[in-house]
Amino acid sequence: MKHKNIVYLLEDDSDIGEVVECALSINGIESRTFTRIQQLYVALKETVPAVCILDIMLPDGSGLDALQYIKRNYPDVKCVMLTAMGQEVDKVRGLNLGADDYIVKPFGVLELVARINVQLRANPTDGNTLVMGNLEIDKDTMSVTLNGQKLDLNKKEYQLLCYCADNAGKVLTREQMLEAVWGYDAGETRTVDNHVARLRKLGLYFETVFGVGYKFIV
Repeated sequence: MKHKNIVYLLEDDSDIGEVVECALSINGIESRTFTRIQQLYVALKETVPAVCILDIMLPDGSGLDALQYIKRNYPDVKCVMLTAMGQEVDKVRGLNLGADDYIVKPFGVLELVARINVQLRANPTDGNTLVMGNLEIDKDTMSVTLNGQKLDLNKKEYQLLCYCADNAGKVLTREQMLEAVWGYDAGETRTVDNHVARLRKLGLYFETVFGVGYKFIV
């Protein structure tokens, strides 16, 4: 199984599929369209994409089921819902199930491409390298470069950065960070603050969410 910087589209409406494929192609983004959930599952076993765009109402099931399957088996893949189900409760459900973005039909093509580009920038270009703007994390060698300069990180700083980068843009509590990096969800949260302060000094940006934790932004 290989990883590739490609977008998978799960959409049974051929007209919408053609519009999305054309828009992505014009902007230099490779894509592949599937009209059935099972077709997508087969393709995932061969090549893991950077992003999946998922409709919800499909002939062979719900795109929300596909979303959960992808997040469970391919957690690095970014998932964007593209659906006519635009009520607030629908959006909240999709985001709570792990969607990285939620776009309602009818949609603006330029906005769709812009949002997909955001997800591509935040996603690995291969199975072991995470590239986010000027930040690159090589998970094979545990090396990190920012603006072309290698950062000197200890093990916990590296693990914390990886966890935050994998959840970029999300508000993370100190307890979540403690559990993910140190293996416990209660204790001296000052440990997290000290490590975040160190990463900030190296040029990495963490937004403080007062009373909660941090949000990593590239």
